[in-house]
Amino acid sequence: MSLNDLAVSGRTVLLRADFNVPLEEDPGGFMVITDDGRIRAALPTIQTLASQGAKVVILAHLGRPKGEAVESLSLRPIAARLSELLDAPVVMADDVAGDSARSVITGLQPGDVALLENVRFDPRETSKDVHERTALASAWASLGDCFVSDGFGVVHREQASVTELAALLPHSAGLLVAREAEVFNALLTDPARPYTVVLGGSKVSDKLGVIENLLTRVDRLIIGGGMCFTFLLAQGFEVGSSLVETDQLDRVAGFIATAQETGVDLVLPTDLVIADAFSADAQVEVVPVAAGVPEGWMGLDIGPDSAARFAQLVEESQTVVWNGPMGVFEMEPFAGGTRAVGEALTRVTGMSVVGGGDSAAAIRLMGIDESMISHVSTGGGASLEFLEGRTLPGLAVLSTS
Repeated sequence: MSLNDLAVSGRTVLLRADFNVPLEEDPGGFMVITDDGRIRAALPTIQTLASQGAKVVILAHLGRPKGEAVESLSLRPIAARLSELLDAPVVMADDVAGDSARSVITGLQPGDVALLENVRFDPRETSKDVHERTALASAWASLGDCFVSDGFGVVHREQASVTELAALLPHSAGLLVAREAEVFNALLTDPARPYTVVLGGSKVSDKLGVIENLLTRVDRLIIGGGMCFTFLLAQGFEVGSSLVETDQLDRVAGFIATAQETGVDLVLPTDLVIADAFSADAQVEVVPVAAGVPEGWMGLDIGPDSAARFAQLVEESQTVVWNGPMGVFEMEPFAGGTRAVGEALTRVTGMSVVGGGDSAAAIRLMGIDESMISHVSTGGGASLEFLEGRTLPGLAVLSTS
């Protein structure tokens, strides 16, 4: 079901959005949003519903309050920022599904927008007990007429505001979730070639399912980030004190063998930026992979030759998916690899996709032009599970009437 399939004029629409944005405490003790990308991504759906005369009630979470009201995880800063972006008031409820939520929703007029408090303040939202989740969803359902799912970052979760609520009301995907599903379905079914996947991040264990599902589908798999050291060690290179998951060496060796057997180009760094400590002011050197990382030193980024090679391979591709930074990009000495890949994505003539999470944060931090990238996903975990070929419960429930 698409947004066009719902008649929303004059009706109360419960909208699940993903407003799990990074916050920092300013000198005055106020929580300040440092990246509003996920809020901006929700605007088209919110504005569409409001323009059609819906009473829009947004459900969202922030952080992991573990079922308790935590002041630092209140959605009040999000309500303030959303109001600025919409250039319209956003009414904020003081609770999740209690008297304040009911009062706020009752007072809405067509076109109004309201935000309930952090849904994870209620332990039933993330409960493993389906009956508890359904009880909370029922409380919301009694306040609304239909449900729109637009929080792609949570569609891989079985949670009251994601799965149970959709089952209780007429529902559809929002514009964001529909676009995310369309992009990732295309990646799995009919990508233009050459098709390249770039994987990074710290742990290879986080990407095992993606590698397994994509290895025989892609033309080229590029590995950087902390996860590359398990691959390099599996090939017999010295990696010093770099991050390695020794329990994954056999699995990684199997991936290397499969790539050779199937003709997939498995690309690893040929040089590394290494440091004698995990610090921005550590002693830094560039070494060839073949020379090895000295004991007591650690690799914290791919080297300049690797960065240039990765970028060239990305640019030559017609479909590229990037998930996971190439190094510790938050520290300038180790940001070069991530910057090179991010900038190369803006020069791809076909489809370029950033798989959310740290990769999306990196391109914003580095000021890379998002408009030159085909799609920047809002869901790190959800995009990974989609690429693993898993059924995402928050999408599956939208396929039922």
